[in-house]
Amino acid sequence: MRHQKRGRKLNRTASHRKALFSNMAASLVFNKRIITTHPKAKELQSFVERLVTYAKKNDVHGRRLIQSKIIGKLSKSVANELMHNIAPQYTERNGGYTRVIKLDNRKNDDAVKALIEFVKLKTNDDTSDQKETKEETKIITEKS
Repeated sequence: MRHQKRGRKLNRTASHRKALFSNMAASLVFNKRIITTHPKAKELQSFVERLVTYAKKNDVHGRRLIQSKIIGKLSKSVANELMHNIAPQYTERNGGYTRVIKLDNRKNDDAVKALIEFVKLKTNDDTSDQKETKEETKIITEKS
């Protein structure tokens, strides 16, 4: 039985999986969205959300945890990008930093593709602008 077995093996060795998620996470951090297969996207989602949670702590320990998960020369730049640009957007949010959207199947092998991206947060300024435009439209319609 498969009780309490976390994660997908994706038909790869442990070192290959580690390298795969490290590289995909770096791509997602720099590009803000990537297209991959659905099982990889679902696994990458939990991997990246853990990294964002580490980055939200904004301390040396969090930075070192991120650098330990990302392999190679990109580890410092990924940690900087996460801590300075991405994590500050999610200070009020507890989890759910990414979303996975299913796309059409790949043509050659019929694999289910998915788009994984960071969730955009609405700021208070955006909502106030929308309210002003609604009020302006009400005034314009009342005058005419």
